[in-house]
Amino acid sequence: MAILISNAAAMAKQDLDELGPVKKPLSWPAAVLTGKKFIDEAPGIDSMGIWECSPGRWERTIMQEEFAHFVKGSARFIPTHGVPIDIHAGDTIWFPANSTGVWEISEDVRKVYVIIDRPSFWQRLKASIRLPWKSWSEPSGLPVASAATGSAAEPALVWHAEPRKT
Repeated sequence: MAILISNAAAMAKQDLDELGPVKKPLSWPAAVLTGKKFIDEAPGIDSMGIWECSPGRWERTIMQEEFAHFVKGSARFIPTHGVPIDIHAGDTIWFPANSTGVWEISEDVRKVYVIIDRPSFWQRLKASIRLPWKSWSEPSGLPVASAATGSAAEPALVWHAEPRKT
């Protein structure tokens, strides 16, 4: 199933969920997070959605790979090892797993993100052992639905922040 987030920058803040303050604030008041998940743990993806942060400075470790497109505001990410990255609305970025550093949010910033789930060697090994057991324990003759493939007849999920102008 395809997921379209139409005009994420224009989505009303009240349509986002309150996620609370950042975990490791370096300024006060602590920056506050809001967001909306559209995918939560699909094969190969940990999550996908919209994330917004109010101004502030805070420490962050990005445990998994992240792909993000910023649709509103500006920020700076200062990697623990590396050159500061200035990010503005319209910019797209990819963070490798275990990226550490400090976020400096100068104005409300909003991004559309995908957290990529690349299983470790041990997770892949465990899954490969589980796969033969799963197929052996399924009743014979019954079709098994696959979350990875889905059905070609499924409609796309579309989120419209505001009505489209024609």
